[in-house]
Amino acid sequence: MQIIYTKHSELQIEDRKIQKVWVEETIKAPDEVKRNGNKYYAVKKLNGETLKVVYVKEKYIKVITSFFLK
Repeated sequence: MQIIYTKHSELQIEDRKIQKVWVEETIKAPDEVKRNGNKYYAVKKLNGETLKVVYVKEKYIKVITSFFLK
């Protein structure tokens, strides 16, 4: 399934120094995922940190934001 990024998510990824490969890995193989309607909250431990990715799933996956949990 195709993954696209909103402008907001692009800015957040750049600002937070998150690699897109990490975002895509979190979406494709999450440690945990919660769903609310068509919005998904995926969490994955990467390199000792926990990444959370919020996305919408329709005909494609649209990444809304991503950030490291504290």
